[in-house]
Amino acid sequence: MKQAWKHAFRRTFTILSLATAASAAAQTHSPGPASSPAWPQRPVRIIVGFPPGGGIDVVARLVGVPLTERLGQQVVVDNRPGANGVLGMELASKAAPDGHTFFIGTTGNLSVNPVLIKNLPFNMERDFTPVMQTSSVPFLIYVHPKVPAKSLDELVAHIKANPGKINYYSSGNGGLPHLASELLNTVASVKAVHVPYKGSAPGFNDLMGGQVQFGFDAVPIGLQHVKAGRVRAVATTAPKRLMFLPDIAAANETLKGFEVVNWYGIVAPAGTPARIIERLNSEILRAMIIHDLRDKLIAQGTDPVDSNPKTFAAFMKAESAKWAGVIKTANVRAD
Repeated sequence: MKQAWKHAFRRTFTILSLATAASAAAQTHSPGPASSPAWPQRPVRIIVGFPPGGGIDVVARLVGVPLTERLGQQVVVDNRPGANGVLGMELASKAAPDGHTFFIGTTGNLSVNPVLIKNLPFNMERDFTPVMQTSSVPFLIYVHPKVPAKSLDELVAHIKANPGKINYYSSGNGGLPHLASELLNTVASVKAVHVPYKGSAPGFNDLMGGQVQFGFDAVPIGLQHVKAGRVRAVATTAPKRLMFLPDIAAANETLKGFEVVNWYGIVAPAGTPARIIERLNSEILRAMIIHDLRDKLIAQGTDPVDSNPKTFAAFMKAESAKWAGVIKTANVRAD
């Protein structure tokens, strides 16, 4: 599988390189409009709608390191938590479309909120331009060590034995961890109680402290704590067991068809020049190979994704349609 990923990214890198060379040749031999101003001209900001320390914050910082070198300007991560990413997205939607502000979001930010929240202060299609999906992120189902459950079967049995008394945390109302937990309530016929937080990190901290009993969250936020014994992982929501955690069962081994995969992607304020969108996309793809960004993402429990603005736009629309069905079935409402 590792060789296949490398082959795919090398193929993309070759195509991008040829396209760049062809474009340069065309500009050399034919007249055209005045040259566009160089980009970037100052530090580039990537807004994250959650506090530092969460899974998406980790990925944003990993992406920012090689981009700083490749773009010749500092790439800074700007954490703006609140309202399940809505505050950060609103800030990004109002930023100047000059290529110096981007937003990296989750499934919840980019595909769930637009179908869950009726009065968002922005319009996803009108106010943002897709750049790329960076990675997909399977969840682990984490439990506090005092919870008497070492498997998903045992967790479900524990919740059934204590209806309304077992609390789960999420990164915010309507986010994918919340929807995944409500899907568990529906599929397993249990009733766990939702405790929303302003991001994954504070919720996970309360899980370790025993204030909540379980939660769905990204691999990067909790893997080190699983290894240290501070929390226990009883299942993954990936379609199959993870190669680096072979002893942790997939949830669908217990609940047939139960799969939830989060993903992260980058968007820009609408009106950002296409040349900047295309360059950022290509620089991240190059960093996957040249700077070993791909291997660093995998080490954090995320799967890198080879995408472009067009495929990412179509993917986000498909995800919105899928989660709209779950929201209706579980009767999930925004705060």
